Amino acid sequence: MRRRSFLQGAAVTAASAALLPSSVRAPATPPGARDYAGALWAPADTANYTVTKGVRARRVDRIVIHVAQQMFTPTIAIFRNPASRVSAHYVVRSGDGHVAQCVRERDIAWHAGAWDYNVRSIGIEHEGWVDRPEYFTDALYLRSARLTSDICDRHGLPKDREHIIGHHEVPGSDHTDPGDLWDWERYLRLVGTG
Repeated sequence: MRRRSFLQGAAVTAASAALLPSSVRAPATPPGARDYAGALWAPADTANYTVTKGVRARRVDRIVIHVAQQMFTPTIAIFRNPASRVSAHYVVRSGDGHVAQCVRERDIAWHAGAWDYNVRSIGIEHEGWVDRPEYFTDALYLRSARLTSDICDRHGLPKDREHIIGHHEVPGSDHTDPGDLWDWERYLRLVGTG
């Protein structure tokens, strides 16, 4: 099943759980779990990513930008559902730019749709829809760009379009996100000043 179709379908089944107060509150953050200090720890189920046991760090050479085709809380609920088989390292909320970390950067999130890209990239989901630019708020761009800048600094990545790509640019991808309405020029400018 295609990832985006699954995200949309799983959201319907996860919606009731996502609305419960316990699904909004994150569990206690294990020591060292958050890689980005500004993030809330909202862990994905371990059935939805690969834990790199015994590996201190993996080589990251890309950041993949996604648009979830979903709201913030249901996206996190999908990542917490062990049947979904999908995750991303981070999710950014549209209204205020709040960042949740769902998978540790040393682990492999299942976000790109191509294993060779999953093992070498960090995935950032953004609340919203590719054809609804009202979700691409100033707060979302700013907070996501700060996160991306921080990831680039920690992993020694250049802050350019070769290393910060859209999901649609993953070889073999049938996805369109982040879409034609994503302002790459603005985003990269903000990443550069991060």
